[in-house]
Amino acid sequence: MKIIDEFKSFIKRGNVIDLAVGIIIGAAFGKIVSSFVNDVMMPPIGLLLGGLDFSEFALVLREASGDIPAVTIKYGTFINMVIDFLIVAFAVFMVVKVVNKLKREEEAKPAPPKVTKEAELLGEIRDILKSK
Repeated sequence: MKIIDEFKSFIKRGNVIDLAVGIIIGAAFGKIVSSFVNDVMMPPIGLLLGGLDFSEFALVLREASGDIPAVTIKYGTFINMVIDFLIVAFAVFMVVKVVNKLKREEEAKPAPPKVTKEAELLGEIRDILKSK
């Protein structure tokens, strides 16, 4: 029973939920970036390079024979994944940059002075003395 209570306590913490939401959104964002790279960016780049399709670039180590498939190193797919990574890394960099800027602006704002009871009483005494 103690493990279940610990698990409930663990799940109820806000940062665990935030992490789960971040992972889900990150996975969806990764799919969007992969589609952007493969379907939008790479065709024009391939066209500029003479009609090349990066996803088909491969080094054949052993040709296919009968039912045995070919053994290949698909470096074109690797190039696509590197471009995916660079786009995601840049997007994350931009998000972090904006968040850091907002935090700096928040820190730069001076906090309003705290009025303690003591200061309030001293102000009232000052006002009474001024009026006499």
